[in-house]
Amino acid sequence: MRRLRLWALMLPVLLLPGTAAADALIRTQAMLATTIAEYFVEEDRVRVELEIGMGDIETFANLLPDDPYRALGREPQPFSERLARFFEHDLTVAADGKRLPGRLTRVEPRVRLRRDDITGEPLPAGEEEEGEPVVFARLEYALEGRPAQITFYGPRSGPASVGFVVYHGAVAVNDFRYLVPAQTLMLDWEDPWYSRFQARGLRRQYFAPMAGFIYVDPYEVRKEIIARPLDLQRFIDLGLEGKSTISPETQPELLRRVAEFLREHHPVEIDGVAVEGELARINFLERTLKTSRVVDSAEELDVHAAVIGAIFVYPTDGLPERVTMDWDLWMDRAPMIPCASVDQAGPLPTFLEPDFRVLEWRNFLKNPELPTLTVLRPPPGMLQRAMSVWGRWLLLAAAVLTLALWARRRDRGSAVAAVALLALFGAGFWWSRDAALSDERAGEVVGGLLHNVYRAFDFRDEERIYDLLAESASGDLLEQIYLETRRGLELQGQGGARARVKEVEVTELSARSAEAGAFAATTTWNVGGSVGHWGHVHQRRNRYRAELRVAPLDGAWKLVDLEVLEEERL
Repeated sequence: MRRLRLWALMLPVLLLPGTAAADALIRTQAMLATTIAEYFVEEDRVRVELEIGMGDIETFANLLPDDPYRALGREPQPFSERLARFFEHDLTVAADGKRLPGRLTRVEPRVRLRRDDITGEPLPAGEEEEGEPVVFARLEYALEGRPAQITFYGPRSGPASVGFVVYHGAVAVNDFRYLVPAQTLMLDWEDPWYSRFQARGLRRQYFAPMAGFIYVDPYEVRKEIIARPLDLQRFIDLGLEGKSTISPETQPELLRRVAEFLREHHPVEIDGVAVEGELARINFLERTLKTSRVVDSAEELDVHAAVIGAIFVYPTDGLPERVTMDWDLWMDRAPMIPCASVDQAGPLPTFLEPDFRVLEWRNFLKNPELPTLTVLRPPPGMLQRAMSVWGRWLLLAAAVLTLALWARRRDRGSAVAAVALLALFGAGFWWSRDAALSDERAGEVVGGLLHNVYRAFDFRDEERIYDLLAESASGDLLEQIYLETRRGLELQGQGGARARVKEVEVTELSARSAEAGAFAATTTWNVGGSVGHWGHVHQRRNRYRAELRVAPLDGAWKLVDLEVLEEERL
């Protein structure tokens, strides 16, 4: 009954003339095509899940039940005959040149899945979103044995905009692309990672089983290695022989063994000196066209799709002039290794080969950004504060009285005293000007303190970070700022990768005086930064609104209290 009601609701949409024929013309990204087709190559079948948009409904009309079919103005025809014609002509799949028999296992109206506009991956539906109506269909094409190749044919009953992706087992063979009349997939049944389309344009971005990256930052060089454990099995026994999955229980030991193995490979030199790195992180990864994320250790992983990322850190004194990494792991099935050297100017990608095996970075940065701290003017002393409140006005009053006395007596002593008092008033006014609280002066202090807090994390060494934070914050707030700032700079799902701040901008501030020379301020500021990680450079920009309290301690301004009121990702 529920499905009948959904079909009834969809009938008016089906009856609209030319509903989305024009809509398909403006689509420029395959994951936003009118129709989405996901193919799953399994041992005994090819399974297809379709989301048919209204603009393509005429092309896929043979899949529709009788009532919606007639709603399109079609002459009634037996559903079984229409279905047979669909698999023979409308959406055909062939194995080794032989057309596969197909069957329809499900067809129903649904709401279109929201997808990432780059990867095409499904996104959570919004609570209040109604969504675009589509016809969902699940098809199956029977396989006999393990064919060497499968050809996917696009619809031939009419124009259609179809975005498609093919999975062989758990491995996505291609990134989302448009389905053209015929695409042939060469199958590797022993290791689906190496299944590939004949058309080079359908090769997925992360086709290589290994990759390497060098990141050069002030005071730190990082080496990042990405590799499939199943390929590392060729060099070291990881216990994966004959296994189809990697269980959560075995993952920690496998990661440990991979880390020890990689520690001895891909040696790094900094300014001509061989260096030993410290393992910072090693995780299982899930890689997509847009991002790489750390996989939850509780997940069971398909052995063919599993990928590991390891990061080794090499501390440096400032910014080096030359860094090299020698790639020393080669396989016949991976003659080229995608790599990149990354610095403040961005990534410089390349491919390494056995005859060109050294990834090199040279310092061609003309104006490198080195971590610098803002030097703040010290807070006013007690005498300055007293002068700003009443002292200078006493001097002015005394000067005025002396001038009045001189006007009556006309003697030289009164004139000299009046001039001296006026000079002292001017000097006192100038000297005590910084003691007077203003939003501008408070903004300078708060902006400098925030800049120094974020810049402290550029140094990466935890003890050094804590020492620098202690110059800008005090008491119990020191630990809170350390934890909160570190959390704000870390990328979610990236195993602790931390952004490097490039910009701190105070956009709003309202200050008010407090006791003992302190002041409170309601402050809004933006933080912009980036982090190079797993071959990507992620841009990060956050906005914060907080209540701050700043006090003079040990001759310097320090944050003594902070309450974050709002936090927003921009």
